Amino acid sequence: MKDILRAAVAVPELRVADAAFNAAGIVKKIEQARGEGVTLLAFPELALTGSTCGDLFAADLLTERVGEALCLVAAAVPGDMLVVLGAPLLANGVLLNCAVFLTDGRIVGAVPKTFVGAEARQFASGKDFDARLVTVGCFTFPVGTGLVFRAADGTTVGAEIGGDLSAPVSPGSLLALAGAEVLVCPAADPETVRTAERRRAAVVQQSAASMAACLFVGAGTDESVSDALYAGRGLIALGGTLLAENETCPARDYLLTTDLDLGRVRHDRLVDKTFAAAAAHYTDAESVEIVDLPLSLAVSDGKLLRVSRLPFVPDDSEERRARCLRVFEIQAAALARRLAPTGGKLTLGISGGLDSTLALLVAMRAMEIAGLPATNVTAVTMPCFGTSDATHKNALELMQKLGVTAREIPIKEAVLQHFRDIGHDPADYSVTYENSQARERTQVLMDVANQIGGMVLGTGDLSELALGWCTYNGDHMSMYDVNAGVPKTLIRWIIGAVVESGRWPKAAPALRRVLDTPISPELLPPDAVGNIAQKTEELVGPYALHDFFLYYTVRYGYRPAKIFDLAMLAFDGLFDAATVKKWLGVFCRRFFTQQFKRNCMPDGVGIGSVGLSPRGGWQMPADAVAAEWQKEIESIEC
Repeated sequence: MKDILRAAVAVPELRVADAAFNAAGIVKKIEQARGEGVTLLAFPELALTGSTCGDLFAADLLTERVGEALCLVAAAVPGDMLVVLGAPLLANGVLLNCAVFLTDGRIVGAVPKTFVGAEARQFASGKDFDARLVTVGCFTFPVGTGLVFRAADGTTVGAEIGGDLSAPVSPGSLLALAGAEVLVCPAADPETVRTAERRRAAVVQQSAASMAACLFVGAGTDESVSDALYAGRGLIALGGTLLAENETCPARDYLLTTDLDLGRVRHDRLVDKTFAAAAAHYTDAESVEIVDLPLSLAVSDGKLLRVSRLPFVPDDSEERRARCLRVFEIQAAALARRLAPTGGKLTLGISGGLDSTLALLVAMRAMEIAGLPATNVTAVTMPCFGTSDATHKNALELMQKLGVTAREIPIKEAVLQHFRDIGHDPADYSVTYENSQARERTQVLMDVANQIGGMVLGTGDLSELALGWCTYNGDHMSMYDVNAGVPKTLIRWIIGAVVESGRWPKAAPALRRVLDTPISPELLPPDAVGNIAQKTEELVGPYALHDFFLYYTVRYGYRPAKIFDLAMLAFDGLFDAATVKKWLGVFCRRFFTQQFKRNCMPDGVGIGSVGLSPRGGWQMPADAVAAEWQKEIESIEC
């Protein structure tokens, strides 16, 4: 698949100073990685000899064996794989600690370590190495700290070694500014009580600041333990997110594999003007050399290891709970700030569904932060044609148990009067029937807000804004919308996290019932026994799919064909190709045609990397044409 490569780090078995044995172990890992479809494979610093050889690095016999071993390993590297191997390299009479690049049976280049520190006893710094070409066996190749390796598909790879990563301005950062999208960091750091946290933070930060993928692989436990233990730490990060880490540490003899979507890197570098400015400021064209390689690093089989179904929702339960509570506090703190100049009073509609429930909880927390009573929140339930018994009960109980000022204002008669005024048949369940209710509810809320001297709090969420699933100048409008930055797939988890945290225990039973209630606008009459008949996801499509489409459309600007491919992998076994294609078409059509609603949406705090506010989250003309997107969707074969 275009933009996506399969990367791995490997720590093979090792004998210190036995280059032939180590080469054999490296070849085994290359064969294993090839069997898993890996196209980029990295080994630790000085993996060919071990990093703990000391003064043996200068021994003539060892340097000779290293040359032989390098040629042996190179011969084992296929033409569809790029291998980065740590090795001591005798280059024109200078001993360098290098990351050696190999592909298609050849050595194609080497990057020497820049900041050698205590290793200066054995190795020279790469910054002092002037020669550009070095010969090892039958291979002649460039050596330098400014090498960037470019595959035929455009993927660019650079390397920094060990302690170089921790420099205030690291060589890898400069290579990233020069175009390297993947930074490989072979390392050999002794393990200490804080190594894990420090290394993890450094790799994640490097991937974020450099807008790159970072592959870190440390020397394993087969190194000499005369003075320290080496733990074989493996870390792979992309754009500030840790994608993979070896489960066992200290470790030896393992292969850690993941997929890297470099489309993310390319998109972020394209839109981030700070990165472009830094590249122009720091990059010296004379210090960078591009080494073109014939191979393609993109995954050829199209079968990725893993694509998350819910990109807005962390998979790890602890991380998910922490993020949900953090989002909740951001919402509440923003609302508390907005209360200050508006009199400290709020009005909001309560339907007994997910969105309005979250908004109510946020309002409660905002009042706590502002030191104001819960009664400053006037919650209004406005039953009409589509109100079910269950949601009506939820709304009433929530208001009672939370101690807000509760009002019930039925709007049925007002809507029927409106139908008579405009000559609409109440038996005609068209969009007029539905939108009249939404606009009547908004009018009631606005007027109640005037009565109490407060503002109307909106409840609509990010997913509804993306689809335009709101009534223009109805539930579309408020004075502040606390859910505007929260996708539908996250809202349920936030409410659940609040319940689990023990807040407002009296309301917990009602909150749990809300979590079990189907998503519905409740604008059409319920069924014969009072249950919800109009279920949103049956009309507009599964929110899990729409949030997936939204994430990749807005966050990374992906084209429909790639989003479809990713969705097929993420939702394998849940939705078939025809279903994914159908709802992708719906999403695309609605996303384009409903921009006019987003262009005049109320203020609302952003909480993540995807936002649709026209004041900075997303800017798009309301009359943009979706023809090219729709054409690509139609061409997708199912």
